[in-house]
Amino acid sequence: MRGALARDGHDERDVEQAIRRLSRERYLDDAGFAARFARGGMAHRGLGSRRLRQALRARGVPGEAAATGLRQALEETSEASALDGVARRYWRARRADEPRRRLRRLFGLLLRRGFPAALVWERLRVLWPRWSDALEGLDPLEGEESEET
Repeated sequence: MRGALARDGHDERDVEQAIRRLSRERYLDDAGFAARFARGGMAHRGLGSRRLRQALRARGVPGEAAATGLRQALEETSEASALDGVARRYWRARRADEPRRRLRRLFGLLLRRGFPAALVWERLRVLWPRWSDALEGLDPLEGEESEET
């Protein structure tokens, strides 16, 4: 908001006053925006918490507000359910592929969508136990970042 008002040529002092007033009246609420964005991202776009955190950063949401909003969204929306939905749609769409190969590719897709590797590993083993041996050799903690990054 601050950048947009500055680009439009508004005085810096006026911009700061407007930002303070809008924040005080809760028209500008980064944590609320982050929570709504994260809930929608999981429920409608099939994105995991890591990818959502990146998207919030890219939109200029401050780190603490993004973390607060993401935590709130995860209390209200199940990341495992979002993962399961993406996984099942992928599985049905690629029936012609050999199941073990399909499972390994699905593992990579879910990581790229931002789901934590340990959760992906766990859910795929639960959803398709018959072919879970295809996941052997894939490290569920490989590439895991700390929650702080």
